[in-house]
Amino acid sequence: MHHEYILGIDVAKAKLDIALRRPDGKFRSKVVPNTSDGFKKLSEWLRKQGANRVHACMEATGIYHESAAEFLADTGHTVSVVNPARIKAFGAASMSRTKTDKKDARLIAQFCAEKRPSAWEPPSETLRELRALVARRDALEAMKTQENNRKHVARAAVLEGIEKHLEYLANEIDHIDSEIKQKIDDDPDLKKQRKLLDGIPGLGPKTIPVLLSFFGGALRFDNARQAAAYAGLDPKQHQSGTSINLKTRISKMGHVLLRKALYMPAMVAVNRTDWGRAFKARLSANGKAPKVIICAMMRKLVHVAFGVLRSDEPFNAMLHNPA
Repeated sequence: MHHEYILGIDVAKAKLDIALRRPDGKFRSKVVPNTSDGFKKLSEWLRKQGANRVHACMEATGIYHESAAEFLADTGHTVSVVNPARIKAFGAASMSRTKTDKKDARLIAQFCAEKRPSAWEPPSETLRELRALVARRDALEAMKTQENNRKHVARAAVLEGIEKHLEYLANEIDHIDSEIKQKIDDDPDLKKQRKLLDGIPGLGPKTIPVLLSFFGGALRFDNARQAAAYAGLDPKQHQSGTSINLKTRISKMGHVLLRKALYMPAMVAVNRTDWGRAFKARLSANGKAPKVIICAMMRKLVHVAFGVLRSDEPFNAMLHNPA
């Protein structure tokens, strides 16, 4: 019998389905919102159950698991974030065929109790702050675009207000850019990693901080494929009805901020860099459409960025040009 509390969490965008496995092997279930208030309710519920310390286990679900994982780790619990394929294989071996959120949470708890997955390491406070800054910058850029669009059709009565708001947004973006630069400059590891990423043709000062905020510091992924999946750039086959003509698309299940940040660098890479043009020519020769090539280059940039960060070696175009 295990002498600790095991917490299985089935993560969705809006909610967390929870299964608490007690030391006696019995389960207690709970559903809370996947929000800050929901995490507080979870913490209070755990205390009422006498579970002051738990080993929590959840699947890596793109972005939706992160806040819950960080909250639990910050409040002193052990957290494991597991590849969904491992849970699926465990369920198949356990002959668990019933598909409900409650059952999934129990299955995850059973997996955690039996397999003892390694503890997940949350991102540092510096990386969390950097991510908040790049997300805020992205939001301000979106506001700036909206106001510029309004400006083109605005009547004189509101034009002055729009121009003042645009001036404010420009100043705020400049201020955040300075904060982002300082945040990276103050961290020796991030500063070194920024230099490595800066050597990749196509990446620039707007994209590199975004990549660092998700992939910087201690690498949180075992391989580049996991990193691409985190960005929602992993290939996913799409089938309509009974058609056997499968189309491959990106999953779009990961972090949208990463995909947005990589789009323009991918355009630059395939059109203005030697290695990117060679990449484009190879895919074009295989009949790939322009949009497919851009998505492939976005994925390639993640792979290359992950590679230079993991190897601690500068970008080498010879490794990426076609034979």
